[in-house]
Amino acid sequence: MEKCKRDKEGFGKLLNYEVENNVISIEFNNKKVFVNVVNSHIINFFAPLFREERNSKAVENLKDSHCDFEIENIADGIQLLTEKLTVRIYDEFKVDIYDKKGTLLCADYRGEKDPFIRRKGDFMLAEAEGHALNNDEEFKVYVSKQMEEDMFFYGLGERSGHLNKRGYHYVNWNTDNPAPHGETFDRLYKSIPFLIGLNKGNAFGIFFDNHFETHFDMGRDNSKYYYFAGVDGNLDYYFIYGPSVKNVVEGYTKITGNMPLPQMWTLGYQQCRWSYDNKARLMEIANNFREKGIPCDTLYLDIDYMDGYRVFTWNNERFNNLEEMIKKLNSMGFKVVTIIDPGVKVDKGYKIYDDGLKNGYFATDNQGIVYRNEVWPGDSVYPDFLNSEVRKWWGENQRIMTEAGVSGIWNDMNEPASFKGPLPDDVMFDNDGIPVTHKEVHNVYGHMMAKATYEGLKKATGKRPFIVTRACYAGTQKYSTIWTGDNQSTWEHLRMSIPMLMNLGLSGMAFCGTDVGGFGHDCSAELLSRWVQVGTFTPLFRNHSAMGTRDQEPWAFDESTEEINKKYIKLRYKLIPYIYDSMWNCSKNGAPIIRPLLFNYQNDKNTYEINDEFLCGENILVAPVVEQGAKARMIYLPEGETWVDYWTKEEYRGGQYIIRETPLDICPIFIKGGSIISVAEEQNYIGEKNSNKLTFEVFLCNEETETKYHHFTDDGESFKYQAGEFNNYKIKVINNNNKVEIKVKIIDYEYDDKFTHIEFIFNNINERAVTINGEAIEIIDGKAIIPNLVSNKEFV
Repeated sequence: MEKCKRDKEGFGKLLNYEVENNVISIEFNNKKVFVNVVNSHIINFFAPLFREERNSKAVENLKDSHCDFEIENIADGIQLLTEKLTVRIYDEFKVDIYDKKGTLLCADYRGEKDPFIRRKGDFMLAEAEGHALNNDEEFKVYVSKQMEEDMFFYGLGERSGHLNKRGYHYVNWNTDNPAPHGETFDRLYKSIPFLIGLNKGNAFGIFFDNHFETHFDMGRDNSKYYYFAGVDGNLDYYFIYGPSVKNVVEGYTKITGNMPLPQMWTLGYQQCRWSYDNKARLMEIANNFREKGIPCDTLYLDIDYMDGYRVFTWNNERFNNLEEMIKKLNSMGFKVVTIIDPGVKVDKGYKIYDDGLKNGYFATDNQGIVYRNEVWPGDSVYPDFLNSEVRKWWGENQRIMTEAGVSGIWNDMNEPASFKGPLPDDVMFDNDGIPVTHKEVHNVYGHMMAKATYEGLKKATGKRPFIVTRACYAGTQKYSTIWTGDNQSTWEHLRMSIPMLMNLGLSGMAFCGTDVGGFGHDCSAELLSRWVQVGTFTPLFRNHSAMGTRDQEPWAFDESTEEINKKYIKLRYKLIPYIYDSMWNCSKNGAPIIRPLLFNYQNDKNTYEINDEFLCGENILVAPVVEQGAKARMIYLPEGETWVDYWTKEEYRGGQYIIRETPLDICPIFIKGGSIISVAEEQNYIGEKNSNKLTFEVFLCNEETETKYHHFTDDGESFKYQAGEFNNYKIKVINNNNKVEIKVKIIDYEYDDKFTHIEFIFNNINERAVTINGEAIEIIDGKAIIPNLVSNKEFV
């Protein structure tokens, strides 16, 4: 399974083992290792190569399921049998894993490491931009696996390049690189060391929980094997069996935590810029949205709102009467989100700095002296977020923002970024009594900042915190949404964003998005039109652009571009109930909102490498245009379904490629035949209108279908849903050529959502008769309304 470079002796021969509860302790000649049976399909392999105790920041409160398993001796090793897996462990801690049918899933590579020859001259070879040349002999943890002929790889979080990661090599080392990101970049802002393998229809996951710099190589070095490795730390990884990708993602989020349900307003359109740097400009933006009838829920303030870039302060000259301004924006239906960086300005008399210095809350050098670097405020120090007291202090400071009326926090520059060279490896942090170095902490620094912010906002407001973070680690989905950092206003970055977001979703980060329109460089009218069509279906829908670039708001170009932006932003608001339902499902099982086609159609191998289409939830397929000037595109529709064109209502059988014309105002959208989509009435911001009616669109087709849908309602902001205070409407639609039978039942009814009517809007109803709960219903203009919802005993 690995060669440990720390100790050339390796593990040695397997001598004996002991079983206590769900943990098997195995003695080798040179080391002791632990195999933890988390459940029948998740196995953890742990060897304390660096320190005896685990120091995971991703895995918190993981409860092992009761799981019967057997251990038996085999030649040269032992065999572990669960209901789902057979795990064979041999000398040198070699591990092979099979399913219960005996199909090999994942086997350790037995050959020598043999990277492809890369010929060099006798001169110094400089590192390529964004792609470091690494000497694998520095790895102290190294695990290689046998490459199968028909393997595909996914996950690993925020990565440039294609959906399928075979042939790529990536480094987990959170990095703020301002150069335009290209496919050759091996590291960006986030580190999620979770890989999904798919081989002959069987999917599995490997989560390598190591906070040091780690590497994943999917056959770039040699097509005979793939590997994961760390420059230091423990060997600590989880094998997660599917066989479906859905099951793998659900298992991974069981380990690292599920995304909590967000506040509903966070799903609306969001507008940002570096910077809306004064009150007049911010109010101008707000008034434009309302006057032009373009929906928007959120406005952001970038670093210029602060007093000299001091965190938790305000520039009273630029934003006088701040609380009055935020109240005015709130009355217009806007929420305000402010940026907060970790760098604290070195400035005696500045309370945040003074308090942190007095209490020893900042990271130090290896001599115990507070470490300084430079970021936006100039000379700055870094809070020690590894320490629980520091996190509590940082969390309490969030009240400064919430008491001013701020609704969310945007954590930036938290890789951590620095202007005077990177933080040295030996900068010291206090992990609640365990001294740890920056070399170990770097990849979890942003994660721990998000945790501190989350806990502080939750305590201050009692509402579900809204946090956006640039840097993260595995498990950050428990605390924050993310965006993909400083992209560029280029077609390449629009194309690249789609597989990047799909792999983030597969990696647990379901609440994700990009800077719509691009951050750096000047956006064009056509590019913004196409990008907003993608953003409509991404969980975080935020337009953001950089200082020095041209304006990028929906109205910044021409009337045609403004109308296209308005059309798709309004479509987003129509779909908010459906997206919220998808978020509810994700909070339970980790299923991402933006997902590759293979997530739902794993049996259709044609879906495995489609980079420019995606599913939004279970029922909507989006095939955006990502090439300048394209007026048509080829679209693959997965087999096993009938697909309904959202715009024309034309039906297509799945399992085929079609050509769809794509004038600039059309993004191809297809609805799975028979689907139910919960929709909202037109509104300028979420919560503007208090309707007493639930509305569902039903997309019928000529094929016989039977579809179930669950619609979730609650207060949209508190944690009461976790105590059961919500409603769950179960809807079943049985469709054939002659009739449509609908069954409605409220299976959970603990929240007074004020809905008294249900409206069904039928697409492609033709001459079909409709019954709802056995009663014939008259269809007028393709619609049917059920009155007296709650009082109808059949429903509740």
